[in-house]
Amino acid sequence: MPRYGMAVDLDRCIGCQACAVACAVENQVPEGFFRRRVGEVTTGDDPATLRLTFLHLQCYHCERPPCVPVCPTGATYVTRDGLCLVNYDICIGCRACVTACPYGMRYPHPRGVVDKCSLCDHRIAAGRLPACVEACPTRALVFGDLDDPASPLRQAIAAAARVEVDRPELGTRPKFFLLNGRVSLPEARGEGMPAQAAEVTGR
Repeated sequence: MPRYGMAVDLDRCIGCQACAVACAVENQVPEGFFRRRVGEVTTGDDPATLRLTFLHLQCYHCERPPCVPVCPTGATYVTRDGLCLVNYDICIGCRACVTACPYGMRYPHPRGVVDKCSLCDHRIAAGRLPACVEACPTRALVFGDLDDPASPLRQAIAAAARVEVDRPELGTRPKFFLLNGRVSLPEARGEGMPAQAAEVTGR
């Protein structure tokens, strides 16, 4: 059974938003809402230290997702292959999962449920890549099986000079990895904290 995850190589990302547009179209995300966003961050205060990076915001499909145990109906669940999904048939839109997600990656859908990135599970089931990965013109987005050393994801992680996950200290074990960032996530958020190494392949 695979253990799916995703990464973005920030050395390749040009911030074109093609991934966000592809996601919105593929998943019929209502205007004004987002399953995936790309933010732009500039740090430094003079030409010598000025650095630009992009923040990729989507569900991290955590291995220990805090959104799951708080769901009163069991609508939020983790599949055997590691995807954190929402069963819209039993979601009551109470937003407990929205509050529990420490990354703010869920949103209340106008039809009365909570929505988020599914890594395009319907496309994966059909043997296709997530829409955002397929649309990326620079191949910055990488999808694959974390347990398969031959998968593109494992190879990209192994080749990266720098690997981060968002706030590893929370213990949620995100399966979305940021590779080769010129600015650490804490720096990008203005927290002035040193980057923390990510444990990327262990369970």
